[in-house]
Amino acid sequence: MKILVTGAAGFIGMHCCERLLDRGDQVIGVDNLNDYYDVGLKESRLARLLPNSKFAFHKINIEDRNEMALLFSTKKPDRVIHLAAQAGVRYSMESPHAYISANVLGFMNILEGCRHTSVKHLVYASSSSVYGGNESMPFSEHDNIDHPISLYAATKKANELMAHTYSHNFDLPTTGLRFFTVYGPWGRPDMSPILFASAMLKRENIDIFNNGNMSRDFTYIDDVVEGIVRVLDKPATKNLNYDASMPDPATAAVPYRVFNVGNGAPTQLMAYVGALEVAFDVEAKKNFLQMQPGDVPATFADTSLLSNWIGFSPSTPLEVGVKNFVGWYRDYYKI
Repeated sequence: MKILVTGAAGFIGMHCCERLLDRGDQVIGVDNLNDYYDVGLKESRLARLLPNSKFAFHKINIEDRNEMALLFSTKKPDRVIHLAAQAGVRYSMESPHAYISANVLGFMNILEGCRHTSVKHLVYASSSSVYGGNESMPFSEHDNIDHPISLYAATKKANELMAHTYSHNFDLPTTGLRFFTVYGPWGRPDMSPILFASAMLKRENIDIFNNGNMSRDFTYIDDVVEGIVRVLDKPATKNLNYDASMPDPATAAVPYRVFNVGNGAPTQLMAYVGALEVAFDVEAKKNFLQMQPGDVPATFADTSLLSNWIGFSPSTPLEVGVKNFVGWYRDYYKI
Protein backbone atom coordinates (compact mmCIF):
# COMPACT_ATOMS: atom_id res chain seq x y z
CA MET A 1 0.00 0.00 0.00
CA LYS A 2 0.90 3.66 -0.24
CA ILE A 3 0.74 5.02 3.30
CA LEU A 4 1.09 8.60 4.49
CA VAL A 5 2.70 8.88 7.93
CA THR A 6 2.72 12.28 9.61
CA GLY A 7 5.28 12.88 12.35
CA ALA A 8 7.61 10.53 10.48
CA ALA A 9 10.72 11.87 12.24
CA GLY A 10 9.08 11.47 15.64
CA PHE A 11 9.55 8.68 18.16
CA ILE A 12 6.54 6.55 17.23
CA GLY A 13 6.55 7.80 13.64
CA MET A 14 10.05 6.59 12.81
CA HIS A 15 9.43 3.12 14.25
CA CYS A 16 6.13 2.94 12.38
CA CYS A 17 7.75 3.89 9.08
CA GLU A 18 10.46 1.26 9.57
CA ARG A 19 7.86 -1.43 10.17
CA LEU A 20 5.85 -0.47 7.09
CA LEU A 21 8.95 -0.30 4.89
CA ASP A 22 10.14 -3.69 6.16
CA ARG A 23 6.94 -5.29 4.93
CA GLY A 24 7.16 -3.58 1.53
CA ASP A 25 4.76 -0.66 1.78
CA GLN A 26 5.47 2.66 0.09
CA VAL A 27 5.70 5.35 2.79
CA ILE A 28 5.19 9.09 2.37
CA GLY A 29 6.70 10.71 5.46
CA VAL A 30 5.72 14.19 6.67
CA ASP A 31 7.36 16.17 9.47
CA ASN A 32 8.20 19.82 10.08
CA LEU A 33 11.30 19.01 12.18
CA ASN A 34 10.39 21.71 14.70
CA ASP A 35 12.58 22.53 17.69
CA TYR A 36 10.20 21.51 20.50
CA TYR A 37 13.03 19.12 21.33
CA ASP A 38 16.45 18.27 19.85
CA VAL A 39 16.23 18.53 16.07
CA GLY A 40 19.40 16.46 15.80
CA LEU A 41 17.57 13.46 17.27
CA LYS A 42 14.79 13.87 14.71
CA GLU A 43 17.34 14.10 11.90
CA SER A 44 19.06 10.95 13.18
CA ARG A 45 15.75 9.10 13.12
CA LEU A 46 15.07 10.37 9.61
CA ALA A 47 18.52 9.22 8.49
CA ARG A 48 17.45 5.65 9.21
CA LEU A 49 14.55 5.97 6.76
CA LEU A 50 15.92 8.01 3.86
CA PRO A 51 18.12 5.28 2.31
CA ASN A 52 15.03 3.17 1.60
CA SER A 53 13.82 3.79 -1.97
CA LYS A 54 10.22 3.23 -0.87
CA PHE A 55 10.39 6.17 1.54
CA ALA A 56 9.75 9.76 0.40
CA PHE A 57 10.09 12.62 2.86
CA HIS A 58 8.28 15.97 2.77
CA LYS A 59 9.13 18.73 5.25
CA ILE A 60 5.71 20.29 5.78
CA ASN A 61 3.74 21.86 8.62
CA ILE A 62 0.46 20.00 8.86
CA GLU A 63 -1.14 23.36 9.73
CA ASP A 64 -0.34 24.56 6.19
CA ARG A 65 -3.68 24.01 4.49
CA ASN A 66 -2.47 24.52 0.93
CA GLU A 67 0.64 22.36 1.26
CA MET A 68 -1.29 19.51 2.82
CA ALA A 69 -4.04 19.68 0.18
CA LEU A 70 -1.39 19.58 -2.55
CA LEU A 71 0.35 16.62 -0.91
CA PHE A 72 -2.86 14.60 -0.70
CA SER A 73 -3.95 15.45 -4.24
CA THR A 74 -0.60 14.55 -5.81
CA LYS A 75 0.36 11.51 -3.70
CA LYS A 76 -3.11 10.04 -3.16
CA PRO A 77 -2.28 7.71 -0.25
CA ASP A 78 -4.35 4.58 0.29
CA ARG A 79 -4.28 4.94 4.07
CA VAL A 80 -3.01 7.48 6.60
CA ILE A 81 -1.31 7.18 9.99
CA HIS A 82 -1.48 10.58 11.65
CA LEU A 83 1.04 10.92 14.48
CA ALA A 84 2.15 14.55 14.10
CA ALA A 85 1.07 16.74 17.02
CA GLN A 86 2.23 19.21 19.59
CA ALA A 87 2.93 16.83 22.45
CA GLY A 88 3.41 17.33 26.17
CA VAL A 89 0.95 17.97 28.97
CA ARG A 90 2.93 20.57 30.92
CA TYR A 91 4.01 22.54 27.85
CA SER A 92 0.34 23.12 27.01
CA MET A 93 0.19 25.36 30.09
CA GLU A 94 2.88 27.60 28.60
CA SER A 95 2.10 27.61 24.87
CA PRO A 96 -1.59 26.83 24.38
CA HIS A 97 -1.79 28.31 20.88
CA ALA A 98 0.73 25.75 19.60
CA TYR A 99 -1.70 22.97 20.56
CA ILE A 100 -4.69 24.49 18.83
CA SER A 101 -2.63 25.15 15.72
CA ALA A 102 -1.02 21.71 15.37
CA ASN A 103 -3.57 19.45 17.03
CA VAL A 104 -6.84 21.01 15.89
CA LEU A 105 -6.15 22.97 12.71
CA GLY A 106 -3.54 20.43 11.61
CA PHE A 107 -5.95 17.56 12.16
CA MET A 108 -8.59 19.42 10.19
CA ASN A 109 -6.24 19.43 7.20
CA ILE A 110 -5.65 15.69 7.59
CA LEU A 111 -9.38 14.99 7.64
CA GLU A 112 -9.99 17.15 4.60
CA GLY A 113 -7.15 15.48 2.72
CA CYS A 114 -8.56 12.04 3.52
CA ARG A 115 -12.05 13.11 2.50
CA HIS A 116 -11.10 14.59 -0.87
CA THR A 117 -8.81 11.76 -1.94
CA SER A 118 -11.01 8.87 -0.75
CA VAL A 119 -8.51 7.52 1.78
CA LYS A 120 -9.59 4.03 2.84
CA HIS A 121 -8.64 4.35 6.53
CA LEU A 122 -7.34 7.08 8.84
CA VAL A 123 -5.55 5.92 11.99
CA TYR A 124 -4.63 8.77 14.32
CA ALA A 125 -2.93 9.25 17.67
CA SER A 126 -5.16 10.08 20.58
CA SER A 127 -3.88 9.83 24.15
CA SER A 128 -4.58 8.33 27.56
CA SER A 129 -4.74 11.97 28.69
CA VAL A 130 -8.34 12.14 27.44
CA TYR A 131 -9.41 10.24 30.56
CA GLY A 132 -8.57 13.35 32.57
CA GLY A 133 -10.01 13.27 36.05
CA ASN A 134 -11.46 9.75 35.73
CA GLU A 135 -10.73 7.69 38.84
CA SER A 136 -12.31 4.41 37.73
CA MET A 137 -9.54 1.93 36.86
CA PRO A 138 -8.68 0.50 34.42
CA PHE A 139 -9.55 3.19 31.90
CA SER A 140 -12.08 1.85 29.40
CA GLU A 141 -13.06 3.20 25.99
CA HIS A 142 -16.64 2.97 27.23
CA ASP A 143 -15.89 5.62 29.90
CA ASN A 144 -17.06 9.20 29.68
CA ILE A 145 -14.16 11.55 28.84
CA ASP A 146 -15.84 14.91 29.38
CA HIS A 147 -13.40 16.13 32.03
CA PRO A 148 -9.93 16.77 30.54
CA ILE A 149 -7.44 18.48 32.86
CA SER A 150 -4.97 19.81 30.28
CA LEU A 151 -5.37 21.60 26.98
CA TYR A 152 -3.34 18.81 25.36
CA ALA A 153 -5.99 16.31 26.49
CA ALA A 154 -8.76 18.60 25.28
CA THR A 155 -7.23 18.76 21.79
CA LYS A 156 -6.98 14.97 21.66
CA LYS A 157 -10.63 14.63 22.64
CA ALA A 158 -11.41 17.22 19.96
CA ASN A 159 -9.63 14.99 17.43
CA GLU A 160 -11.87 12.08 18.34
CA LEU A 161 -14.98 14.24 17.96
CA MET A 162 -13.79 15.64 14.62
CA ALA A 163 -13.00 12.14 13.35
CA HIS A 164 -16.47 10.96 14.32
CA THR A 165 -18.00 13.82 12.36
CA TYR A 166 -16.09 12.88 9.20
CA SER A 167 -16.95 9.21 9.66
CA HIS A 168 -20.60 10.23 9.93
CA ASN A 169 -20.78 12.81 7.14
CA PHE A 170 -18.40 11.30 4.61
CA ASP A 171 -18.25 7.60 5.54
CA LEU A 172 -14.51 7.93 6.23
CA PRO A 173 -13.24 5.00 8.35
CA THR A 174 -11.35 6.48 11.31
CA THR A 175 -9.64 4.82 14.26
CA GLY A 176 -8.23 6.73 17.22
CA LEU A 177 -5.54 5.11 19.35
CA ARG A 178 -5.18 6.23 22.96
CA PHE A 179 -1.50 5.66 23.71
CA PHE A 180 -0.34 5.05 27.28
CA THR A 181 3.18 6.30 28.24
CA VAL A 182 5.16 4.98 25.29
CA TYR A 183 8.88 4.36 25.93
CA GLY A 184 11.85 2.65 24.30
CA PRO A 185 14.80 3.29 21.95
CA TRP A 186 14.75 6.64 20.09
CA GLY A 187 12.30 8.09 22.63
CA ARG A 188 11.54 11.75 23.19
CA PRO A 189 14.06 13.62 25.39
CA ASP A 190 11.28 15.56 27.13
CA MET A 191 9.85 12.35 28.61
CA SER A 192 10.92 10.67 31.83
CA PRO A 193 13.14 7.85 30.44
CA ILE A 194 15.70 10.20 28.89
CA LEU A 195 15.26 12.92 31.53
CA PHE A 196 15.94 10.37 34.25
CA ALA A 197 18.78 8.66 32.38
CA SER A 198 20.58 11.92 31.68
CA ALA A 199 20.32 13.13 35.27
CA MET A 200 21.29 9.79 36.77
CA LEU A 201 24.45 9.48 34.70
CA LYS A 202 25.44 13.05 35.57
CA ARG A 203 24.77 12.28 39.25
CA GLU A 204 22.11 15.00 39.26
CA ASN A 205 18.73 14.91 40.97
CA ILE A 206 15.76 13.44 39.14
CA ASP A 207 12.42 15.15 39.78
CA ILE A 208 9.80 12.76 41.08
CA PHE A 209 6.34 14.29 41.23
CA ASN A 210 3.54 13.64 43.71
CA ASN A 211 6.27 12.44 46.09
CA GLY A 212 6.58 9.24 44.06
CA ASN A 213 2.94 8.24 44.53
CA MET A 214 2.31 7.81 40.82
CA SER A 215 1.86 4.88 38.48
CA ARG A 216 1.95 4.70 34.71
CA ASP A 217 0.98 2.07 32.17
CA PHE A 218 4.39 2.03 30.48
CA THR A 219 4.01 0.66 26.94
CA TYR A 220 6.99 -0.48 24.89
CA ILE A 221 7.41 1.06 21.45
CA ASP A 222 7.44 -2.24 19.52
CA ASP A 223 4.08 -3.17 21.02
CA VAL A 224 2.67 0.22 20.07
CA VAL A 225 3.82 -0.14 16.46
CA GLU A 226 2.39 -3.65 16.27
CA GLY A 227 -0.94 -2.28 17.42
CA ILE A 228 -0.87 0.60 14.93
CA VAL A 229 -0.09 -1.59 11.94
CA ARG A 230 -2.66 -4.25 12.81
CA VAL A 231 -5.31 -1.57 13.29
CA LEU A 232 -4.31 0.08 10.01
CA ASP A 233 -4.92 -3.22 8.24
CA LYS A 234 -8.42 -3.53 9.71
CA PRO A 235 -10.40 -0.36 8.89
CA ALA A 236 -13.05 0.81 11.30
CA THR A 237 -16.53 -0.48 10.58
CA LYS A 238 -20.02 0.48 11.65
CA ASN A 239 -21.26 -1.06 14.88
CA LEU A 240 -24.47 -2.67 13.67
CA ASN A 241 -25.60 -3.14 17.27
CA TYR A 242 -25.08 0.49 18.24
CA ASP A 243 -27.91 1.79 20.42
CA ALA A 244 -28.35 5.55 20.07
CA SER A 245 -30.55 5.62 23.18
CA MET A 246 -27.51 4.50 25.22
CA PRO A 247 -24.51 5.94 23.34
CA ASP A 248 -21.21 4.08 23.68
CA PRO A 249 -18.15 6.38 23.28
CA ALA A 250 -16.06 3.48 21.92
CA THR A 251 -18.03 2.84 18.72
CA ALA A 252 -20.76 4.31 16.57
CA ALA A 253 -23.31 3.57 13.87
CA VAL A 254 -20.67 4.92 11.46
CA PRO A 255 -17.14 3.59 10.64
CA TYR A 256 -15.53 4.99 13.78
CA ARG A 257 -13.53 3.30 16.54
CA VAL A 258 -11.25 4.23 19.44
CA PHE A 259 -8.89 1.85 21.24
CA ASN A 260 -6.57 1.94 24.22
CA VAL A 261 -2.99 0.95 23.43
CA GLY A 262 -1.38 0.22 26.78
CA ASN A 263 0.43 -2.56 28.58
CA GLY A 264 -2.52 -3.21 30.86
CA ALA A 265 -0.17 -3.42 33.84
CA PRO A 266 0.52 -0.08 35.56
CA THR A 267 3.91 0.29 37.23
CA GLN A 268 4.70 2.42 40.24
CA LEU A 269 6.99 5.28 39.24
CA MET A 270 9.50 4.27 41.89
CA ALA A 271 9.64 0.74 40.45
CA TYR A 272 10.35 2.24 37.04
CA VAL A 273 13.18 4.31 38.53
CA GLY A 274 14.45 1.14 40.16
CA ALA A 275 14.54 -0.65 36.80
CA LEU A 276 16.62 2.20 35.36
CA GLU A 277 18.96 2.05 38.35
CA VAL A 278 19.53 -1.64 37.77
CA ALA A 279 20.05 -1.26 34.03
CA PHE A 280 22.50 1.66 34.41
CA ASP A 281 24.03 0.31 37.65
CA VAL A 282 23.60 3.78 39.15
CA GLU A 283 21.62 4.88 42.20
CA ALA A 284 19.39 7.84 41.38
CA LYS A 285 19.43 10.98 43.48
CA LYS A 286 15.77 11.76 43.98
CA ASN A 287 14.08 15.13 44.34
CA PHE A 288 10.51 14.60 45.53
CA LEU A 289 8.01 17.26 44.42
CA GLN A 290 4.28 17.93 44.53
CA MET A 291 1.92 16.93 41.72
CA GLN A 292 2.24 19.16 38.64
CA PRO A 293 -0.76 20.87 37.00
CA GLY A 294 -2.27 18.69 34.28
CA ASP A 295 -0.80 15.45 35.65
CA VAL A 296 -2.82 12.52 36.98
CA PRO A 297 -1.69 10.11 39.73
CA ALA A 298 -2.27 6.93 37.73
CA THR A 299 -3.00 5.50 34.29
CA PHE A 300 -4.16 1.95 33.59
CA ALA A 301 -5.44 0.71 30.23
CA ASP A 302 -8.19 -1.81 29.66
CA THR A 303 -7.05 -3.32 26.34
CA SER A 304 -9.80 -5.92 25.89
CA LEU A 305 -11.41 -4.06 22.97
CA LEU A 306 -8.08 -3.82 21.14
CA SER A 307 -7.36 -7.50 21.74
CA ASN A 308 -10.78 -8.53 20.48
CA TRP A 309 -10.40 -6.33 17.39
CA ILE A 310 -6.90 -7.28 16.21
CA GLY A 311 -5.93 -10.29 18.32
CA PHE A 312 -3.10 -8.44 20.02
CA SER A 313 -2.42 -6.33 23.09
CA PRO A 314 0.91 -4.97 24.41
CA SER A 315 2.73 -7.19 26.88
CA THR A 316 6.50 -6.47 26.83
CA PRO A 317 7.79 -6.69 30.43
CA LEU A 318 9.16 -3.44 31.84
CA GLU A 319 12.57 -4.98 32.55
CA VAL A 320 12.95 -6.01 28.89
CA GLY A 321 11.85 -2.65 27.56
CA VAL A 322 14.08 -0.69 29.94
CA LYS A 323 17.09 -2.89 29.08
CA ASN A 324 16.55 -2.21 25.36
CA PHE A 325 16.13 1.50 26.00
CA VAL A 326 19.32 1.70 28.07
CA GLY A 327 21.28 -0.18 25.39
CA TRP A 328 20.14 2.32 22.77
CA TYR A 329 20.79 5.28 25.08
CA ARG A 330 24.38 4.24 25.74
CA ASP A 331 25.00 3.67 22.03
CA TYR A 332 23.34 6.86 20.74
CA TYR A 333 24.88 9.19 23.35
CA LYS A 334 28.24 7.37 23.24
CA ILE A 335 28.28 6.47 26.95
